[in-house]
Amino acid sequence: MTRRTEGRSEEGPASALSRGVVILFAVACGAAVANVYFAQPLLVTMGHDLAMSPALVGSVVTLTHVGYGLGLFFLVPLGDVADRRRLIVAQLLLLVVALAVVAAAHTAAVLLAGMAATGLLAVVTQTLVAFAASLAPAAERGRVVGLVTSGVVIGILLARTASGLMADLAGWRSVYLASASLTALLALVLYRVLPRHGDAPPATLRYGQLLRSTITLFARERLLRLRALFGLLVFAAFSTLWSSVALPLSEAPYFLPHRAIGALGLIGVAGALAATVAGRLNDRGLSRRTTGIALALLAASWLPLAFTRSSLWALFAGVILLDLAVQAVHVTNQTLIYALHPDAGSRLIGGYMVFYSIGSATGAIAATSLYTVAGWGAVCALGAGFSCLGLVLWVFTRHSTPAPPPATKAMSGGDG
Repeated sequence: MTRRTEGRSEEGPASALSRGVVILFAVACGAAVANVYFAQPLLVTMGHDLAMSPALVGSVVTLTHVGYGLGLFFLVPLGDVADRRRLIVAQLLLLVVALAVVAAAHTAAVLLAGMAATGLLAVVTQTLVAFAASLAPAAERGRVVGLVTSGVVIGILLARTASGLMADLAGWRSVYLASASLTALLALVLYRVLPRHGDAPPATLRYGQLLRSTITLFARERLLRLRALFGLLVFAAFSTLWSSVALPLSEAPYFLPHRAIGALGLIGVAGALAATVAGRLNDRGLSRRTTGIALALLAASWLPLAFTRSSLWALFAGVILLDLAVQAVHVTNQTLIYALHPDAGSRLIGGYMVFYSIGSATGAIAATSLYTVAGWGAVCALGAGFSCLGLVLWVFTRHSTPAPPPATKAMSGGDG
């Protein structure tokens, strides 16, 4: 693998991706990752339908995330040695099968197996992100990654709302049947639309070597390790909010129904969309400044969130700030790490996303446990703690490597 040297422009595709193709990438990413989150509002209904114990019902979400984490390490790197177009279509078709198994499950064992497979195959999202980055000209990569990543965040935010509404109308199985149908349609469209010229070169590494090289990349690349830590911390903060915010809203003084709580994701979408500007700032060589401002906003978002029990407006403001900040850091991270070794883009993004998963799991477990013993104020302190750790890390590392000049369009790995 050949790394780009400082100050040298990276060659990109001859022409920019059309906006329609970029939007298709974003839709496919959002649809795929949503499958990991559909079950959260459906657990009680699933448990009653299949006579599952509370502990067994809780393992539905756990197994889905475990499958996703395994897929990040074992499947996403294949994008660096395989025909990405065919790999994406194959994973989507297998995901259709997994979703159909979940929809048809009549025993707990079949449901759990289907959910684990769904999580494993939903990592096609990250293969799509790496493919989109590889197709984008270097000068526009931040913009493209920003738009595609918006699809991911919007898919996560809207998954719970959509699944709750559909389950109320047609039962929980309809959620997975509808997702299977949409996924099959996307597989067909992507097969016809995705360009062939952006496919990865023929395999030069065996599978075992491919996985070991992912670990080697982390050992060699300081920027990758740093950006992975940023990703862990911001998604720990993100998960701290979204895994626990339903708890105070379902209690006094609001007593909101699950449907109304789920609609809160619509507020978060506004922040996610606004943060697409982060990609354009990266293209102008402003990744370091973007990261610092976003982390400061993330820390500040917990101040209005702390007033959730007395003001829904404060909650809305905090949600928008938090989602904008998380999205901005996430887009910046992916844009910078991909540029380290474009020929290893899938391994870089897959490895980085392992830290995202660790952060998400840490925030969810810590927030829900802390709420039980110490209340909403303690949860906000936890989220602020993750956010401030990220800001402190940025302060102490921001001058450790030189920032690339705007002429390189932030494609150098030097901007931490």
